[in-house]
Amino acid sequence: MLEKPIHTPVALIIFNRPELTQKALEAIALVQPPVLYVIADGPRTGHPSDAAACKQTRALVDQIPWDCQVIKIYADNNLGCRERVSSGLDWVFNHTETAIVLEDDCIADPTFFHFCEQLLERYRDDTRVMAISGDNFQRSRQPRTPYSYYFSRYPHCWGWATWRRAWQCYDNTMALWPNIRDGCWLYDLLESRFEVAYWRRVFQKVYDNQINSWAFRWTFACWLHSGLAILPRVNLVSNIGFSSYSTHTRNRSSPFAALPVAAMPFPLKHPPFMIRDVQADRFTYQTMYSPLVRARAKLRQWLP
Repeated sequence: MLEKPIHTPVALIIFNRPELTQKALEAIALVQPPVLYVIADGPRTGHPSDAAACKQTRALVDQIPWDCQVIKIYADNNLGCRERVSSGLDWVFNHTETAIVLEDDCIADPTFFHFCEQLLERYRDDTRVMAISGDNFQRSRQPRTPYSYYFSRYPHCWGWATWRRAWQCYDNTMALWPNIRDGCWLYDLLESRFEVAYWRRVFQKVYDNQINSWAFRWTFACWLHSGLAILPRVNLVSNIGFSSYSTHTRNRSSPFAALPVAAMPFPLKHPPFMIRDVQADRFTYQTMYSPLVRARAKLRQWLP
């Protein structure tokens, strides 16, 4: 299974980190996708080292060691995280019905690709499912399910896959946010005043362009359509990009930095129902999103 090529296109998002991009490409090379879409942002104004770093990173794409069609969309100037990723994925899904998406700092176990490929086919026409993720953030918590995956409200995107039919729901402007905010619809979705307060604040900052994120906009799109995400029973992707140079993952001491990966056993054991794992989602909120956890994370940065 580990050496078997996949048939699904892979989209790789790169910028100015050649060392990380090299590792991501090495992981992708193990499954040799027939098509590789490469989305690259351009150098930033006021960052003299960006031009050379971007050029060096892009040069790695020209050295791919397997027979592959490489399709590039490279920005000449810096578009920023939100616009580069969202416009790049718009472009990808104008060309293909399905894709597995990785950023340069997300290193996947080979079974991640086969996991995504099988589930992309299984749920191709099931509009209840909008994303397949390689991330499991339950840490040492024992999973409730004996199956290979569970259903969640969180479309974690450190290695994920989706369909054109789902990505078409993405709205880069979040045009419906005022309706959702003012109509108190978040209460119907989240059923917790603490979670409502957190996500109301986050979505408002994203809507006001105070947070330069495509991922929160994708989460909002999935929630607008009551979309489920599939999350694996074991963690299949590790984000090794936590550093002071990162846009969002800056805290090196984060418990989610460089999580170990495990291989997904095959054949997959599919759950015979589609019920969201509320307990797992509550744990994710408490350990990843809640203000208390984030305050503790900031404190850890200053501790010896």
